[in-house]
Formats: sequence, C-alpha cells, structure tokens
Amino acid sequence: MGLYEQYILPHIIDKGCGSKAIEIQRGKIVPLAVGRVLEIGIGSGLNIPFYDAERVDFVWGLEPSDGMRRKAKRNLNRSGVEVKWLDLPGEELSLENDSVDTVVLTYTLCTISDWHTALQQIHRVIKPSGKLLFCEHGAAPDKSILTWQNRINPVWKIIGGGCNLNRPIPEYLQEGGFSIKTMNTLYLPKTPRIAGFNYIGVANKI
Repeated sequence: MGLYEQYILPHIIDKGCGSKAIEIQRGKIVPLAVGRVLEIGIGSGLNIPFYDAERVDFVWGLEPSDGMRRKAKRNLNRSGVEVKWLDLPGEELSLENDSVDTVVLTYTLCTISDWHTALQQIHRVIKPSGKLLFCEHGAAPDKSILTWQNRINPVWKIIGGGCNLNRPIPEYLQEGGFSIKTMNTLYLPKTPRIAGFNYIGVANKI
C-alpha cells in the first residue's frame, strides 16, 4: 500500500463516514446487535460507541487496512466492548460455520470488490437464527441521480479507495442468500444526493 492508502485515505474515510447524518443512522441499527458480532469493515471504529455492551459478547472486527486499524484505537480505548481483530479481506473469513449471532455491515458493501464471495462467506458464518444488520449507501431510485452516480463512479471509486456510488444493495443481499426482514430508505440530510441515498434494515439468512 502507498502513502495515500495508509495515511490520507483513512483520514478521509473517517471524516466522511463520521458525519452527523451518518451517526444518526448508525445509532438506529448498531444497538440491535447481540451475542457474538462480526463487523465487516470496522474501519476506524465509528460503530463502537453504539454497541450495547450488556447485549454483545464481543465483536470480531474485520479490517484489512493497517491505517484504519490505527485510526480505530481511540474509539476502542473508550469502549467497554471487546474487539477481536480480523485482518483478512471479507472474501476470506476465517471463522467457523454458524458461529456468528449478528453481522454488521455499515458503509462497507460499497467497497468490497468481490461482494458476492464476501456475502457467501457471511452467509456461511452466520447462525441460522442470526441476523444481518445493514446500513449502506447505494443506487438512488431517481433516474437523474442514478445517471450522475454512474457517470461519476469511475473517478469516485479511485479517490474513495474502491467505494462505489451505484450498488443496488437490496439485490446484492438477496443474491447473497439473505431475506430482507425490514428496510427503510432515505436521502441523508446535508449530504450530496449522489452519495447520500441510504438503505438501512435487518436481513435473515435463508
């Protein structure tokens, strides 16, 4: 990894994903996590303050970036939740089958290159009774916004460390073997619409 990916990009992602509008969304979904939790793309630990330490046994934090793990230390040091680091990509989960009670996906599915394999791995490790909590940005329902998402995406992806603006999140989850139980959508306030269409909800393993 170069200097941009190690030092500059983690700062940009931390600031961009730490806005007030996004924090509100995190506060809606992360507290629903229970038991043994797997957070995909834990990044700088922005979800950590929202976990209920009385309901969570511990969190497996999957984050392949050294820079993001360094950024996370501040949030981890202030938390009562134990985090066990996994530094492999999402496509290479090293956990046992049916070993996870809750999977948390927040602003991560946009970035995983082989999202289909990653979701297959998530499906493998989550218990039949488990749940997948998701809060992701993606393809907008308005044709004009989606057109601009498609136009800008190639450049955005380079600047944003692989982040895609235009992924159809519900379709991805369904193709990955999950049934969406509840879902709300909205444009995040005070956020550019090309990057601000949000999907938030709960899915179950099929």
